[in-house]
Amino acid sequence: MAGAAQTPRARYREQTRAEIKSAALQQLAEGGVQAVALTRIAKEMGLSGPALYRYFAGRDDLLSALIRDTYGDVARAMARAAAGAPPGSARAALHVLAGTYRDWAVAEPHRYLLIQGTPVPGYAAPPDTLLRARAALGPFLRVFAGAEPTEAVRPVVAEMDAWAGGDDTVGDWLTEYTGTAAPAAGAGAALAGTVLAWSQLHGTVSLEVSGLYGGMGHRASTLLTAQMDTLADAFRLS
Repeated sequence: MAGAAQTPRARYREQTRAEIKSAALQQLAEGGVQAVALTRIAKEMGLSGPALYRYFAGRDDLLSALIRDTYGDVARAMARAAAGAPPGSARAALHVLAGTYRDWAVAEPHRYLLIQGTPVPGYAAPPDTLLRARAALGPFLRVFAGAEPTEAVRPVVAEMDAWAGGDDTVGDWLTEYTGTAAPAAGAGAALAGTVLAWSQLHGTVSLEVSGLYGGMGHRASTLLTAQMDTLADAFRLS
């Protein structure tokens, strides 16, 4: 059954929250997370400071909203990419997912660095951030679910098996994206491939969006393709 229609007051509240977040994203793009200032946002919007605090309890509350939105956008982009990946080839799907992740980060560098950059001093992310981050990486679990790890990555697989066996939330994550749960065979491989893919993506993409590849004579996309092929070989993806 469809939810009840919002009252005018509720619609106004949601609209104002959206405008505040939009202003904060502009500040984020201009000067990074340290540039996000509620007092400046209030002034730009013609609100008093106390009025703005009716919509967000403070800067950390606003940052949490931006982080939730960002992870949601990444997760949706990755889900669309997974749905459109060539069927029958885990290796091709890996390249599609990696390319999508990089494309999103390059297009939204300030938002990427908000979730993957230098931690904000004194800020503690809300507990649901972990679930949102796992949703963004979930499609990689499917890619590696049927992998055959080589000896080079078996130590990682063993540690991931132990992790899955000792954390029920990890088992739930596996079940959601692969249909299996720890300690089922292949759980460690799916997790190991996903974590290794994320670590390589994070390293390459973070360096690119931070401008640290300038003058090095290569394209980040070329480097990422080589990294994903090497990872696919380590897990014998076809």
